[in-house]
Amino acid sequence: MNAREVTGGREFVVRLDPGSEWRTELETLAATEDITAAWFTGLGAVQDAELWYYDQDDFEYTAAEFDEPLEVAACVGNIATLDGEPFAHTHATLSRRSGQALAGHLERATVFAGELYVRELDADLVREHDAATDLDRWL
Repeated sequence: MNAREVTGGREFVVRLDPGSEWRTELETLAATEDITAAWFTGLGAVQDAELWYYDQDDFEYTAAEFDEPLEVAACVGNIATLDGEPFAHTHATLSRRSGQALAGHLERATVFAGELYVRELDADLVREHDAATDLDRWL
C-alpha cells in the first residue's frame, strides 16, 4: 500500500466546451493552472467515447468505441504527472438511451456538455512504470 496524508488546495468548477475532448480539457486545466496532483468528479453528456478495459492476464488494454450520444452518469479520477506532462486518469460510467451502462477507463470522448469539480492536492503525484501490473502508477 502507498498511503499519504494530503490536504486540498485550490478548488475548481469547470464547464467543458461542446466539441472539445473530455480528457484533454482536464489536462489543459492542469497545465494552465500548474496542477501536479488533483482529484476530480464530473457528469454530463458526450457525443462519442472510447473506453478501455485492462486485461490483467495479458497486461493489455482493449478499446471499445461508441459512436453515439451517451450520458456521463459518473466520471471520477485524478490528475498526476506522467513523463513530465499532466495526465488525467479518468474512469467513467456512461449510459445509452436504453439505460444500459458502459464503464471503464475513459480514453477519449467528444463533449456535448460536461461539468467537473477538481480539487488540487498539496502533494505531487508522479506516475512511473510498475513492473507488477505493467501500468504507469503514481508513487
